[in-house]
This record gives sequence, C-alpha cells and structure tokens, in this order.
Amino acid sequence: MIIHLNRVRTALAVVAFVVAAVFLAATLQTGVADAKPKKQGPGGLAFYKPPKKTPRQHGRLIWTNKATGVVPLKSARWTKKVLYTSTTPGGKRTAVSGSVSIPKGKAPKGGWPMITYGHGTTGIADKCAPSRNTANGPATSYISYTDAEQNAWLKAGYAVARSDYQGLGTPGVHPFLIGKASGRSMLDIVRASRDLDPRISKRFLIAGHSQGGHAALFAAGEAAKWTPDLKLRGTVAYAPASHLRLQAGSLPILTAPSSLTALAALIVKGASAVDPAIDASQLLSDPVLAFYPQTDRECLSRLAEPDNLGGIAPSELIRGGANTEPLFDLLDQQNPDVKTAAPILLAQGEEDDTTFPFLTDMLNDELVALGDSVSYIKYPGVDHGGVLDAAKGDAMSFFQERLPSGR
Repeated sequence: MIIHLNRVRTALAVVAFVVAAVFLAATLQTGVADAKPKKQGPGGLAFYKPPKKTPRQHGRLIWTNKATGVVPLKSARWTKKVLYTSTTPGGKRTAVSGSVSIPKGKAPKGGWPMITYGHGTTGIADKCAPSRNTANGPATSYISYTDAEQNAWLKAGYAVARSDYQGLGTPGVHPFLIGKASGRSMLDIVRASRDLDPRISKRFLIAGHSQGGHAALFAAGEAAKWTPDLKLRGTVAYAPASHLRLQAGSLPILTAPSSLTALAALIVKGASAVDPAIDASQLLSDPVLAFYPQTDRECLSRLAEPDNLGGIAPSELIRGGANTEPLFDLLDQQNPDVKTAAPILLAQGEEDDTTFPFLTDMLNDELVALGDSVSYIKYPGVDHGGVLDAAKGDAMSFFQERLPSGR
C-alpha cells in the first residue's frame, strides 16, 4: 500500500512539472512584455515630462502609453509611445520621446528586426514632435509623408522605431542638426524598444531623411561604441543634410527672401543649446531677432511663411560685424562624414533644392575615403520630398539583403 501511494505521488509530481513547463513555455511565447506589463505613463502632455528618478543607463524605457490619433502606423500590430533615457552631447542624462510599432503576426526566430527611423525637419517647438502629431496639426505635412514607406517596412516584417530626438516634445531645447544628440536618440530608442518588448531583435537597421539622414549617419558612426549590445546591419540616408559650414558661408549671396532663413535660424537655436559661446542676440540681425522667439513656439511650416522668417533673405540673417567663429566651428563638427563598419545606401534626388546634389556628391566621396562601404544612387527628376518614394525599391532590397526580415 505504501509503495502504491509513493507511485501515485511520483506520478502527480511529474504531471505538475509538465503542467508548469507548458505554462512557462506559453508565457515565453507571448513575450516577457506580455507577462510583465511595463510602467504606464500619464496621459496627455504629462507623458512627456519625465519623473524625477529615471534609469541611469542610456537607452532604458521610462514609461509607455498606447499611441492614438494619427501617430499609429496602419500596418502595425500596435504602436506605442515611449519615453526613454539618452545622453546629451555634454554628457547629461535626458529623457527622449518617440514611438515604436511592431508587425502583425508571429515574431520570427531571433525576434523582429528593427528599423530606427530619423524624421526630417519639423521645427524645434515641442508641438512639432512626431509622437505629438495630430490630424491637420502644424507639422503633419512634414511627418505623414513617410507613412507609406514605414507601413511597407512593417508589412515586410520589420519593427519600426521613430525617435522625436532630444529636446523635441520633451523639456529642453532641441539641438537641431547636432549629430550626436539626434544620433544617440535613434540608437537609444532601439535599446529601449527591447525593454518594451523583447521580441524585438538586437539586429537593426538605420534610415532617415534630410535632418533624419544626417542623424542616421551620425547614429551609424556612434553605434559600435554607443550600443555595443546591438548589431547594426546597414544605414539608408535619404538626401542627408551635410556641409553645414560650407552652406553657412554662402548666406551673403542669397539675397532673395527664402524659407532657408527659417532653417538657418533653427540651426543657430540648436547650436546655442550646446555651446554657450553662441549668443543669438549678438549673432542675429534685428529683423531676424524680431521673429526668433517664435522658433520655440511654431513649427517650420509657420516659420517659413513670407510674413515670418521666410520673408527675410538669408543674406540678412547675421548681424554686421558679428563673431561667427564659434558657430562655424561647431557646424564644421556636424558634417556626417562618419566611419562605420555597416554598409551605407545614399539616396539623392537630382532636382533637390533643399539638400543640393553636389553636397551629397561631396559627402559620398568623403565616406568612401574613410573606407565606408557606400552605394550611392541618384534619381533623375526627383526633388527633396520625392526621394523616399523613388528609392523605396532600392531601400527595401538593401534592407532585405543586409538583414532579412523572415518574410
């Protein structure tokens, strides 16, 4: 009888072990993100104000919320807003906002490969942040034009991360076109995405347009040292901003009112955020200073209007006799001629009058001279905004060759 009872107990123990193992396997299949809910952030604009205590390491998730309105990508299983940690070029901890989308269906072995995307210029006012975008909002036209490409990436099996960049949407001034700030923002959201959902792979790709192309290249140059736990497989830079110092030197010959004055004012604002020697009140002309405070309140669409900064000629930007050396020295350091082990695809429209083709020609030569593996494709008849659509097939082939999605 005692032997019989022992056999029963042994059998019950085996059954209990098997049930526990099955339960554990089911939990792992759904992902730790489902088993252990992440901290939910507050609603509304309070989401963008970080708590007093944040994780000390860069690239860590602070909190998350479901994205709503026009922010979610239609081809995603879900899109969530995230607030995560990063580090400024000066070495200070900061919080950055953005959004993360994952594909529909089951994650492949090793997890969803990710594309971290750098957006083009929207402005530096907090309301211009892509994760704050609203239907008919002031920055919608500068954000939504990339949705088709990003939905295609999701359908192909890539998770998509979209950083707002440091200081855009969150407290502080956005360091516009300061490469380390935006590049780190793009890398740190990949790491934070894995806190959000570990079904996202360590393997990733980088892409970005215009300002985002500039940020993408800086992210590529920083990746090996900044996020050594992640594995970069390639970078696509569409019409990346480059040679800012050279462009600044051409301001005196641009004597017609232009939206370039608004962009130049944003560059001064971003530069002054990282170098106290750059004093806008001493550098900019009185006509520009009259509108300059609006850079903190309005998006590029408004700043570029003829009754705003867009009504001033670039030649009138700098005050006569002003010391431009601190600004120009900093701009020299922002050229995205980076060294990276992962391949680069440069895509440039030949009719681009924002990022001039000759500048990207120069950048290509510089990258090749550094030993980078660069594929440079130019698209006849294509302007600045049209390059994403023109290059979509080449970009997808590049992604699939360097990091297959499993679909």
